[in-house]
Amino acid sequence: MEQTELRPGTRTAVRPVTGKQRAARAARNGGEPTLEFAERVPYDAYVQASTLHKLQQPLSDDPGEMSFLMVSQIMELYFGLTCHELRETSRLLREDRIWEALAPLRRAALHLEALNASWHGLRWMTPADFNRFRNLLGEGSGFQSAMYRHLEFLLGLRDTTLIRPFRRQTEVYAELNETLATPSVWDEVVALLARHGHEIPAELLDREVRDEHQPHAAVEAAWVRIYGDNGPDNHLRMLGEALTEVAEQFGDWRHHHVKAVQRTMGAKVGSGGSAGLAWLQRSMARVVFPELWSARTAM
Repeated sequence: MEQTELRPGTRTAVRPVTGKQRAARAARNGGEPTLEFAERVPYDAYVQASTLHKLQQPLSDDPGEMSFLMVSQIMELYFGLTCHELRETSRLLREDRIWEALAPLRRAALHLEALNASWHGLRWMTPADFNRFRNLLGEGSGFQSAMYRHLEFLLGLRDTTLIRPFRRQTEVYAELNETLATPSVWDEVVALLARHGHEIPAELLDREVRDEHQPHAAVEAAWVRIYGDNGPDNHLRMLGEALTEVAEQFGDWRHHHVKAVQRTMGAKVGSGGSAGLAWLQRSMARVVFPELWSARTAM
């Protein structure tokens, strides 16, 4: 497989490296790794590791705050990565490429699984541990994560009021509005079902996508029929299972969030002004891909 090298300070790949060139380097090094470079180490030029490790700016001297801060940053990266996969899923579904859409969906589920594992890094934190630096966060809260809002919107959980905190961050606000104006993954799935012969009412297909999808009996009935076909080439059923895994992993993340809040602050008011635990528990009632779950009762 052909590889490329990156020129320091660039984002585009240059100077393709062939298998023959790699073999020549290995021979020249006597099988040892290259230890001398004319410029920046290629790994750092690609991964930007030296930049990543300078992005932590704790507000206190408490050693536990670094754990809280870095786990939060890791979660942000996973939010963005999952959004990337869901946007690719939507594009492929829009083009009726169901089989190909399974790959980014399965990757999204794995990214969410890794995101869930991130909570383990905070299980040491008691209320006393959190209180040592919590007041320094001011009104800062995970509620204000723009990338998490993108993730919710892409999954079909849409609430236009939740972008208001970003009005003075014009670029972020515009990007959130763009995601709201674009059909969610579930909107694309419902449109796909209609194109594949399932009776989906026009009001569902033509609705305002900025509004949250409301469960509909016609969509549920479509999934009952799809799951009733046990044929090996039933790609819609495979799609249903891949979507279910994403929804389940996302639900697990919300559950872990609730448990982490209970562990570290109980039912105190959230730092961002919300009701904290009560707010999170209410949000869990909004189901991702609802008809995929309700249809199981009728199967």
